[in-house]
Amino acid sequence: MRFMKTFTMGVAAAMTAGMAISTASAETVLRIQSVISAKADEVVMLKAFGDDVAALTGGSVRIEVLPAGAIVDNKALIDAVDAGLVEGGFAWTHYWSGKHPAAMLFGSPVAGAGVGIDNIAFLSWYLNAGGKELYERLWDEMGVNIKGFMLQPVGPEALGWFKEPINSMDDFRKYRFRTPPGIPGQTYKDIGVASVAMGGGDILPALENGTIDAAEWCCPKPDSVFGFQKVLKHYYLQGLHQVVVNADMYINGDVYDALTDHEKKSLEVAANASLIKSMAYRIYENGKALKDLTENHGVILHDTPSDYFPAYMNAAKASLEKNAAENEFFAEVWQSQKDFAAIAVPFWAGAQTSNAKLGKAFADAQ
Repeated sequence: MRFMKTFTMGVAAAMTAGMAISTASAETVLRIQSVISAKADEVVMLKAFGDDVAALTGGSVRIEVLPAGAIVDNKALIDAVDAGLVEGGFAWTHYWSGKHPAAMLFGSPVAGAGVGIDNIAFLSWYLNAGGKELYERLWDEMGVNIKGFMLQPVGPEALGWFKEPINSMDDFRKYRFRTPPGIPGQTYKDIGVASVAMGGGDILPALENGTIDAAEWCCPKPDSVFGFQKVLKHYYLQGLHQVVVNADMYINGDVYDALTDHEKKSLEVAANASLIKSMAYRIYENGKALKDLTENHGVILHDTPSDYFPAYMNAAKASLEKNAAENEFFAEVWQSQKDFAAIAVPFWAGAQTSNAKLGKAFADAQ
């Protein structure tokens, strides 16, 4: 009996050990290389997304965030994910506009796609009006083996930071201005601004050594983390170049296909949750940062000159029309956004006018 008991306990122990080995081997670790600093808010939110994925999958899928440059240079990230050199990447999809111009319509549709789509309306298009289905097709159009997840919408982004106040487009055109890559940056060139596209890590050194005189990045919190307030003091919140911006996660297609249906659904659910969680996070964090910048760092907040808006909008529309004429998929995506805007924007713009006046009445009374 003692032998049988010992044997049974040994089998049970072996089975337990085997289950542990099986569980450990079943864990999928997705290394996600970011294009930005590990201290950035985007990475904070990406890690929170990873926590949700781990919870939803019972730990069978774990996301490990790698800093910029950990495996490949930022410019090579999308190709590295495609080739399977790293399981995933995290960036703004308009960064890949050089591979396909329609990437801009998903990552940063210039001037609200030229049809008045703000960051909240964009999510309505994406989730309810065919945007997600088109996003799924983008990767094949781009020629990469990737599954994408839209995670972090933000907007509208600030016009940017300047050494001196700008009172008109003539003043603006005096500056060498850091802009995002692709169509948003090109549109500045089209209206006579000396636009210089560069990565985030290069901006502050370029300002300090005089390579550029003015710059944009995002919004008060990320801008303050970058340290713009150390070299520039004049800040303009209202801009059109990136009314909508989305930070996305990319997973190698083969890695994604190897996941179970439950794990795939968990990624989808966590991604959808991230859309609203990141918006909520941004509003409060940007509010705190703007208050700190103006009260403690000598930053002066200005309204953007009125002649900026028609100049940029007209140039943006011309650029959108040019790309639509040259690329069939671009035209299809943009038409979808225009069809959505014809239905949704008149309502949403009217409702947002009430919200804006409500908020401004409070802000002006402070």
